Amino acid sequence: MTQTTHTSASPGKQMLSEQVYAHLRDAIMRGDYAPGDALKPQDLAKEQGVSLAVVREALVRLVGEGLADRLHNRGFAVPAYSDRRWQEIAEARRSIEPVVLRMSIERGDVDWESRVRAAHHRLTRTQAYVPGEGEHYSAAWAEAHRVFHRALLEGCGNPVLLDTFDRMWTASELARRWSAQRNPGRDGVREHRRLEEAALARDADTAAEVLVQHLTLTAAVLTGRTHDDPVKEA
Repeated sequence: MTQTTHTSASPGKQMLSEQVYAHLRDAIMRGDYAPGDALKPQDLAKEQGVSLAVVREALVRLVGEGLADRLHNRGFAVPAYSDRRWQEIAEARRSIEPVVLRMSIERGDVDWESRVRAAHHRLTRTQAYVPGEGEHYSAAWAEAHRVFHRALLEGCGNPVLLDTFDRMWTASELARRWSAQRNPGRDGVREHRRLEEAALARDADTAAEVLVQHLTLTAAVLTGRTHDDPVKEA
């Protein structure tokens, strides 16, 4: 009897945790919480009408995705504008993605070219900012942006490298949103067009150079540093 009760309750708890996770993720992505804001489990549990265990499970998941920090003896918080965090992610992406892009340009076939062109077209036709979706760019634009960058690399044909890209993309999503907010005059449309043109022209050197510049600008806006500066030790 006890075992049956435990089994039936588990899916319900999992569903509640998923709902709380989705709510918090959307709120953080929308900018409802500022960088460094506390995420207090007790307050969130009361607000969502769920148990502390459910909230903590959702928060731990957010930590794993780089959307929250777990503070020693101080609960949870939205990541701050940390040089180390964003510079390390940017350094990793600059080290890996241009190499994968070169492979993609070398190996990609006509179907790959078509996917890149279609993804870029979708990105240019998607509204970046939508009233009512918060102060950051829209969810539709965020997805179109991800699809375009991934399409550029998919010609490499290596699922391990693409999985690495997926993880780094998720970890850097907050930095992209904050960077766009702090530098609204940045010409991202031109940057993406140059990436598409160089990739489809099979100009690996130019494509890799443009990608490095593109990745560097996002972190530089937050930290005021360039990719030539070393990552500071904590």
